[in-house]
Amino acid sequence: MLFGRKPRSRPPAVAPAAVIPEAPGSRRRSRPAAVTAAGWGWQHGGRNAPAVCGLDLAVSPGERVLLLGASGAGKSTFLHALAGVLGPDTGGEEHGTLTLDGVHPADPAARGRTGLVLQDPDSQTVLSRVGDEVAFGAENLAVPAGEIWPRVRSALADVGLDVPLDRSTAMLSGGQKQRLALASVMAMEPGLLLLDEPTANLDPDGVGEIRDAVTRVLDRTGATLIVVEHRVEVWAGVVDRVVVLAAGGGVLADGSPEQVLGNPAHRRTLAASGVWLPGAAPEIPGGPWTPAAAGPRLLEARGLAVARSARGPAVLSGVDLTLDAGTAVGITGPNGAGKSTLALTLGGLLRPRAGTLTAAPALAGTARTEPGRWTSAQLVDRIGTVFQEPEHQFLTNTVRDELAFGPRRLGRDTDGQVLARVQHLAERLGLDGLLEANPFTLSGGEKRRLSVATMLATEPAILLLDEPTFGQDARTWAELVALLRGQLSEGSCVVSVTHDAEFIQALGSRNLQAAGGELGAVETLTPGLGDTAEAPTGRGRP
Repeated sequence: MLFGRKPRSRPPAVAPAAVIPEAPGSRRRSRPAAVTAAGWGWQHGGRNAPAVCGLDLAVSPGERVLLLGASGAGKSTFLHALAGVLGPDTGGEEHGTLTLDGVHPADPAARGRTGLVLQDPDSQTVLSRVGDEVAFGAENLAVPAGEIWPRVRSALADVGLDVPLDRSTAMLSGGQKQRLALASVMAMEPGLLLLDEPTANLDPDGVGEIRDAVTRVLDRTGATLIVVEHRVEVWAGVVDRVVVLAAGGGVLADGSPEQVLGNPAHRRTLAASGVWLPGAAPEIPGGPWTPAAAGPRLLEARGLAVARSARGPAVLSGVDLTLDAGTAVGITGPNGAGKSTLALTLGGLLRPRAGTLTAAPALAGTARTEPGRWTSAQLVDRIGTVFQEPEHQFLTNTVRDELAFGPRRLGRDTDGQVLARVQHLAERLGLDGLLEANPFTLSGGEKRRLSVATMLATEPAILLLDEPTFGQDARTWAELVALLRGQLSEGSCVVSVTHDAEFIQALGSRNLQAAGGELGAVETLTPGLGDTAEAPTGRGRP
């Protein structure tokens, strides 16, 4: 991630991404970087406990490391420090030593040696056009002009982002933005490639494409890799080494993938700490669970067409969909298929382009029947929407106030009841030690849990979740499932836009797939844990 002057060059032509042959000898092989941490730690300003402490770690040039650990163990903080974006001006405090090729990562001598892909790709998008965005880092590194645009096209092709170079970055889907961020870093060809959950919001095909793209770049450049990813099976065959950070500081495990992931003793320890292990399913609190039969109709779409903007083209058309109390719906499909746009339209936050979206009396109460015409006060306990980017819905300065905001706005409970609900959700989702923290300073996984918890706090009749399990370790994933099962049992409808097949199955979701501009039913996934329970009564609205 680099900041500086705006690029002056422009692509010689506007065309879809394609690989352009490079002149022999035009590439300058980047020297792989070495990393050393000795007793290193970092404490964010205003926090009572360090994000990372007592870290002793050495990564040799060219090594490929998978960095694991529970959500909040400091993995992202460590990557940010290696990228040189942590310093005294950020309000934090550093302990011990951390070096990149023998110098501090923030030292000018380390400039351009690292390329960081953040958990939230929106937070590192600088320019308005795709081509300019990918060229930005290379231009800041003074790569010769004749090399920049071949690198741009090669990087876009590597990550499978086949869009015109003048496509607006704001018009890309979340998954496409993730590919864009990775392409921007790849075009720099850094000596140290830092990836923070690079495949979290990608469809299954995209996950493999990104992993293979990274492998090709590493093979070509010899760069050192440190990748943070909760789902270890994606990268286990790519990396040489697995390092697991302990939640309380230091290293919990370090060795080859076989040594760390195949050792029974290690597996027990890692499972207890929340690390996702291949072949091991998380234990969901509450034990076996059976989805209830459908309750009253809440929302109905007929011939619905949805678009990302008021004047943009429809991305999904002819959608016929019913949402009933006590049921779960999973919406899957490739990146850019319109899943998030559909969710925002169902949530009353975008107006339908065509067709109808009608709230039944059990949901609308005395309000109008079109959710797109409801006020925010009418939406708050009827339809709760969790955005793909958690930061887009934070409104206050502390986690405590964020959790209390919705219930206080409803005005149905005393302040004591609101605070009790806040404490309960915080404890269930591992946020109780962060109640006074600023929501924007949390880790990616913590932000995601907070965004879901803020909607759970208002107990809406319909809960719309966009990538709800992003950044979660096995324990927090299981707790999210348990909480949402509780909402289903109480009569809420849960709609999830996700690539997480295990999550869809754990909620017994009806599975719909967006593809080719249409929404169609695919195999219904159920937990298979017993007979259907009594139908819920649903949650009526005044």
